Amino acid sequence: MAETFAATQDRHEIDVENVVYLRHGETELQATIYRPRGDGPFPMMIDLHGGAWCSGDRHSNKLLSETLARNGIIVAALDFRQPPEAGYPGAMADINFGVRWLKADAAKFGGNPNKVGMVGISSGGQQAMLVAMRPHDARYAEISQSETNGHDANVGCVVLCWPVIDPLGRYQYAKQRIAADDGYPTQLSGALASHDKFWITEDAMSEGSPLRILERDEDIALPPVLYLQGEDDQMHPRPHLDRFVELYHERGGQLDLGLYPGEVEGFVTRTPNSLANQKSGTKRIIAFIHQHLG
Repeated sequence: MAETFAATQDRHEIDVENVVYLRHGETELQATIYRPRGDGPFPMMIDLHGGAWCSGDRHSNKLLSETLARNGIIVAALDFRQPPEAGYPGAMADINFGVRWLKADAAKFGGNPNKVGMVGISSGGQQAMLVAMRPHDARYAEISQSETNGHDANVGCVVLCWPVIDPLGRYQYAKQRIAADDGYPTQLSGALASHDKFWITEDAMSEGSPLRILERDEDIALPPVLYLQGEDDQMHPRPHLDRFVELYHERGGQLDLGLYPGEVEGFVTRTPNSLANQKSGTKRIIAFIHQHLG
């Protein structure tokens, strides 16, 4: 099926540019900036692509990023290291730095450094939630450059689109489904291999699980969250979603949940079964961002 994208109430022409935001030796990590034209400063969102931590790039969510920009939101879509260059927690250090870099360069892009959030898709959702929960984790904040002095990785909101909210739980779920040979989604086999490449150990999957962080009652940040998922999604187990939502609310966090009948993963960013669902999900994301970031 060809990619489609539902129309929204576009208000801005946009400019798009690629910039280098971080270097590891001779390796450059780029961000694609989607910038609305007009009077700012605008709220800003970091975009983290999916791909089971091991594939995809900053262009993966191009359609969504363009739509957010046309609705008055600057988007910085990041590349970050993936296996074999780096797994966990190296990728988290890139993302944490990306948040601080965007705040430091906000004026250059017409943005507001005090109005920064994150949107993450699938594995990118897990990464967004993890960085948001642990903005001061020494491992994630290890990359230091003078230009980011005075800025931290705290964010004002997080948008999660079908996140792998419990990496260890999804790893065990995939193994069980494959062993049972019960008509499981074919993508689960590839996802299982990607878990091993990125996380290496089950202990790391547990340590970096936003759900299990709540279960362990860690001292964390709790920014407002919008959580979207299709009700027919078999790649991101529903019990993990339900438990995360329950615990986030118990900790006093604000979390808005959107469930979409008949949809699997990708219905906002790629190929929905229903254009109405795609349009509804996209509008909800835009409204949520403006509610919490202005």
